[in-house]
Amino acid sequence: MKLRENFAPRELEVVDESHLHAGHAGAPDGGQSHFRVRMRAEALSGLSRVAAQRKIYAVLKDEMAGPVHALALDVGA
Repeated sequence: MKLRENFAPRELEVVDESHLHAGHAGAPDGGQSHFRVRMRAEALSGLSRVAAQRKIYAVLKDEMAGPVHALALDVGA
């Protein structure tokens, strides 16, 4: 998984919430479009919330351009 490879988190939880958005715009049939991520990693230490989110979005840019429509982030060191 890209988040593990790039951030070596001590905590990582990824929850597929696509079923909560079935029928909404941007929610394709089959799901796996809406996710919630909770991650704690030293790689994010000292970064503002926005800077940490930018780093994560940069790592997941291909997923965000394709199958992932929404990503809720709860991240920190």
